[in-house]
Amino acid sequence: MTEMLKGIAASDGVAVAKAYLLVQPDLSFETVSVTDTNAEEARLDAALAASQDELSLIREKAVGSLGEEAAAVFDAHLMVLADPEMIGQIKETIRAKEVNAEAALTEVTDMFITIFEGMEDNPYMQERAADIRDVTKRVLANLLGKKLPNPASIDEESIVIANDLTPSDTAQLDKKFVKAFVTNIGGRTSHSAIMARTLEIAAVLGTNNVTEVVKNGDVVAVNGITGQVIVNPSDDQVAEFKAAGEAYAKQKAEWALLKDAETVTADGKHFELAANIGTPKDVQGVNDNGAEAVGLYRTEFLYMDSQDFPTEDEQYQAYKEVLEGMNGKPVVVRTMDIGGDKELPYFDLPKEMNPFLGFRALRISISETGDAMFRTQIRALLRASVHGHLRIMFPMVALLKEFRAAKAVFDEEKAKLQAEGIPVADNIEVGIMIEIPAAAMLADQFAKEVDFFSIGTNDLIQYTMAADRMNEQVSYLYQPYNPSILRLINNVVKAAHAEGKWAGMCGEMAGDQKAVPLLVGIGLDEFSMSATSVLRTRSLMKKLDTKKMEELAQRALTECSTMEEVLELEKEYVDVD
Repeated sequence: MTEMLKGIAASDGVAVAKAYLLVQPDLSFETVSVTDTNAEEARLDAALAASQDELSLIREKAVGSLGEEAAAVFDAHLMVLADPEMIGQIKETIRAKEVNAEAALTEVTDMFITIFEGMEDNPYMQERAADIRDVTKRVLANLLGKKLPNPASIDEESIVIANDLTPSDTAQLDKKFVKAFVTNIGGRTSHSAIMARTLEIAAVLGTNNVTEVVKNGDVVAVNGITGQVIVNPSDDQVAEFKAAGEAYAKQKAEWALLKDAETVTADGKHFELAANIGTPKDVQGVNDNGAEAVGLYRTEFLYMDSQDFPTEDEQYQAYKEVLEGMNGKPVVVRTMDIGGDKELPYFDLPKEMNPFLGFRALRISISETGDAMFRTQIRALLRASVHGHLRIMFPMVALLKEFRAAKAVFDEEKAKLQAEGIPVADNIEVGIMIEIPAAAMLADQFAKEVDFFSIGTNDLIQYTMAADRMNEQVSYLYQPYNPSILRLINNVVKAAHAEGKWAGMCGEMAGDQKAVPLLVGIGLDEFSMSATSVLRTRSLMKKLDTKKMEELAQRALTECSTMEEVLELEKEYVDVD
């Protein structure tokens, strides 16, 4: 039966393919008394062997797509599967208590998990608890004859259907086969949306109930431009979606002709178009899409993809690779932004009522807890600076004294390296991310001390509106074009220019086609976005007249009181789809 769903258009593209449900199966079971304990041990052995085969295959695929280092987590899982002590205890429990394999497995592994999780002074052992939990789930699924979803195993054209996608789920997607994904929750600024745009996979998020409506193997049509999803579409609807896909491909081919063109408006004013990246592998997409810089390198993925704190040399290699890959074009590296929704299994952060407003990002870096980690990162960045044009940005700054504390670490580590005879570039710019309204309001004072600003609108909007950007109930408050947001942005840009500094933007708003004319009018210098949005934005900018955009921005800032009024006013000045 055909069913229509509407969600948030999160990543451009159109696709029609079979559904692959990335949904965890029900692994509940009953404890049963058994008389044939040998048969239960045999069932356990068979489930362990099947789990081993599955994990070996997943590891092999992960090495191919993510590299040897990222696949190391599966080595740990394979070691758990082969642990003679644990398996011996499970079999002993089957024999001693005469219970089914499921009950014995759960009892023994729960005990190990509790012991390891209690080792608070040993992050390595705490991490083993997570490995045991994952492996137990796989063995239990095999005992119950159920299949765990595995995005890395997808080997035909598919549309992934999930409640949500974690960064590790999205990292396993092969865009050769995964043509789109649709989720129950999330929005344009969630990690899964950002990853989808990086991978150039169509995505529709926040449909609320797609996992209830779609079954494995259903044909699903997805339009990531309009947010429309059709389950089991008619032949006419399939033809319509395919035509939309072809039109989008044609449009992309036209944008591709602008790859080596300068980013200038109709009246010849230049703006810098940059791209956001998460790993060194993303640099190819930056260059393929003709970006003039990296405006945001999210270094936390270095930490999230590692089994332990990345060493100075590991970080140095990653930063060097990005700087060299950009061939002298500027690269803005954001220092570690851990906390909020980004946790590290090996870094024991306090549990907080509201982690987004808690101990995170630069607050960790300049604390006693994060000092050694921060200094390691700064040293690695300073050493890498000789390989390109480096700009360093501190996230989550609320107070001038926070910036000064971070800058002091930068100056100290630079002096130490120079004393050791290690070369450091002399043109490194040090700036801050503006995502807290307090910093946006005090931008005139910050501008005297920083080299640049980069406005992180994803957080700036949610903090200004006091509305969680991942919460569908308050998604109406996520308003990039609201005059209050535009005034904060204007304040930051004007403050930077008054001190002869530049101001950029690295939030999703920078690539938003409705926002670009307003931002050009405000005078934003650098626009950093998903690499896949660069050429479309260059094409739009070529049609804009700066003087007219300045008039539009001025009127939006002074005459409008709602987002709707701003968008209505924009129609008088520019034709934006």
